Amino acid sequence: MSRLSAGLLLYRTGSADQIEVLLVHPGGPFWKGKNRHAWSIPKGEYLEGQDPLGEAEREFAEEIGVSAPGGPRIDLGSVRQASGKQVHAWAIEAGSWTVSELASNEFEMEWPPKSGRMLMFPEVDRMEWMTIPEALPRIVKAQAGFFDRLREALDSESGPLGNA
Repeated sequence: MSRLSAGLLLYRTGSADQIEVLLVHPGGPFWKGKNRHAWSIPKGEYLEGQDPLGEAEREFAEEIGVSAPGGPRIDLGSVRQASGKQVHAWAIEAGSWTVSELASNEFEMEWPPKSGRMLMFPEVDRMEWMTIPEALPRIVKAQAGFFDRLREALDSESGPLGNA
């Protein structure tokens, strides 16, 4: 059985009417200095039978430090990552929503390996608004499919949206 994960993709219209998305970078020593295909939507794992949207909302608050903005959630469906993990996402228009400081939860791990030292690391060490062209080389490859689905959903709701 594959692992299940759910997340939220916040978006807003940036300069030149391009869509900007909010992505997060995983914390911890394994991800330090890695940017290419390392970023993700804020998300986390859940168990079969749990409410995926509810878990996506909870994970967002844990990773960012504040609740996601209100408003409609656009179901973007699921993608399967190379690891086999199934990721389901919902898009939310951020509007004027802002967060002044990232306040991610932490996890504990032995570092360096086999040292016997247990250290705490933030689950997310950075978040950033970026245009979709900026995000494409940075997001986990399979999650890039959410960008096309977001554009399709926005186009169907209100006509073509800029040159995102």
